[in-house]
Amino acid sequence: MSQGLAVALPLTIDTVDGPYKSHKNLTDMAAQNLKMVILTSPGERVMIPEFGVGIRNFLFEPNNDDTRERIRNRIQVQVEKYLPYIELISLELYKPQSALAGEPDDNGLVIRIKYSIPAANVVSDLTIDAGSGVSTSTGGGSGGSGGSGGGY
Repeated sequence: MSQGLAVALPLTIDTVDGPYKSHKNLTDMAAQNLKMVILTSPGERVMIPEFGVGIRNFLFEPNNDDTRERIRNRIQVQVEKYLPYIELISLELYKPQSALAGEPDDNGLVIRIKYSIPAANVVSDLTIDAGSGVSTSTGGGSGGSGGSGGGY
């Protein structure tokens, strides 16, 4: 049975890792942890009621600079508290382009995070399209690339 750092989510049956697929590197595990902090709503995690940004709580808020600043601040506070091994390099929140009109989609939100894990000399990116539920991650090592993704 292979050893991993953490169980990969969503759970996938894997005969190599044991009952479930595991993350074998720090980059994939950190991307998953960062995504979980953003997508988890406060009160959702057992025994840690203040954990999570709760991005879905902003669903019916106006998509303006004030709301995006509140989300940005919430992400920064949660990462500092629950993922102290991650340093945020940049954090962008913006409206995606509409595929049909080519203009900003007022009903969507994209979160793009560039972060580092100084102890492992890793720099990586995570992009979450809160409208479509798709996330992508790239990076690793000292500028190499790897990838993981999946929706929520």
